[in-house]
Amino acid sequence: MKRLNIIGLLLCSLIFLGGFLLKGKLPLYFNIASLMIVVGGTATAAVLSFQLARLRIVFKVIRSSYGRRLKSEAEIVDILINLAIKSRMEGILSLQEDENETSVLFLRRGLGCLVDNYSPQQIRDILNTEMYFFKLRREDSERVLRTTADFSPAFGIVGSVAGLIPMLAGIDDTGIILKTVPLALTSILYGLILANFFFTPLAANLRERTNQELLLQKIIMEGIIAIQSELNPTVLRTKLLSFLTPADRKDDLVPLSHIQKRFHISDVEISQNSQHEPHGSFGPGGN
Repeated sequence: MKRLNIIGLLLCSLIFLGGFLLKGKLPLYFNIASLMIVVGGTATAAVLSFQLARLRIVFKVIRSSYGRRLKSEAEIVDILINLAIKSRMEGILSLQEDENETSVLFLRRGLGCLVDNYSPQQIRDILNTEMYFFKLRREDSERVLRTTADFSPAFGIVGSVAGLIPMLAGIDDTGIILKTVPLALTSILYGLILANFFFTPLAANLRERTNQELLLQKIIMEGIIAIQSELNPTVLRTKLLSFLTPADRKDDLVPLSHIQKRFHISDVEISQNSQHEPHGSFGPGGN
């Protein structure tokens, strides 16, 4: 995770815990029996619903999502531009070195297709298939997390019922009531926290990460096909910059003065056009 994310997470968690401390003592909210019911019940339901191999994959994906930094779109564009220049100077087979060195698996896959001299259509079909099944696998992992998030509040209610039954049975015994009421209330609390503080945010983070990786893969695919077609690196750079946000490609924009010089447009003509053109007009047809 980025340092700012970690700092924000710690600050927000402290505010969250501070709300419990504001009107009471933190130990009052700890109940081992409630925790066992909610966590044990949620884990049991997850194991019954999904294979252990699937749960292990989800754990690895989550660990990778928070532990491994993704390359930015601008970094991927720079890598592809460098590969395009190297390909034009030394030939396609020179990319064999980069196939073994790069850490982006999807890029390695694309470079392998280049080295093996696949046609542009074959490369597009292979990489599109790779992207499709990558998205399916990630959606399966997200579904596991969201389903598990649905289990937690339900077992919070189970713990609450487990506390209410002995309380009603010993309605005349104050001691039994004092022992069972915390179980009933903290179980619901644990179920809600487990669902909304862990599983649902993990699923949302996984979806965001998947969307980012799919965008990177799309950039890589277009770059690989352009390299195979021996597209000029300058033209390739202009094409790939379309994937970046305006902030990331701001320095690449052609200055207005250069545009005026290229098309022989004077400041007087621009001023006259702006005066004669109605506000809000987008052409002869208006809006």
